[in-house]
Amino acid sequence: MTEHAPMPEGKEPKGRSLVAPLERGIETIIFFSRWLLTPFYVGLSAVLLVLMMKFVQELVHLFEIALHAEESVIIIGVLALVDLTFTASLIVIVIFSGYENFVSKIDVAESSSWPDWMSKIDFAGLKMKLFSSIVAISGIQLLKVFMELKTVTDRELMWSTVIHVAFVVTGLLLALMDRLAERGHGK
Repeated sequence: MTEHAPMPEGKEPKGRSLVAPLERGIETIIFFSRWLLTPFYVGLSAVLLVLMMKFVQELVHLFEIALHAEESVIIIGVLALVDLTFTASLIVIVIFSGYENFVSKIDVAESSSWPDWMSKIDFAGLKMKLFSSIVAISGIQLLKVFMELKTVTDRELMWSTVIHVAFVVTGLLLALMDRLAERGHGK
């Protein structure tokens, strides 16, 4: 790449003087367009309410059947609650780290109750937390399928296992790529 000598003041090439304001305007629009993500994060906050309602519904149902249901049914109910909790946690991770990484920094110094990880997660960390949560959710779903072996077909069991393994392999490959990228940047 060749470096150009700075132009004397007021002596910019004619085409460059016309393009610079347009370029700055486009860059400004692109820079401020990140705020268009904010309604998505607010919407995900509303989804937490939906998950909470479903969690309460499942919890009430679990208490209703607790005394007369088989152990496997209780375990499946507990797994459903854990699954909803992991999903809600995943949404919180996406909201906070997505907002902080793509929209605006959150000032965590103002409150001592903010989780420690909020100011430290970058995009690579977000990606790994997301995939870890997805693998955990997939694992819970697979465990629920195993608990219902009497009512599940071999085909359903096979596809549940294949999908879970695909998530695990994808997560491992992402972690490997991040590690290789870190080594490449560390040179």
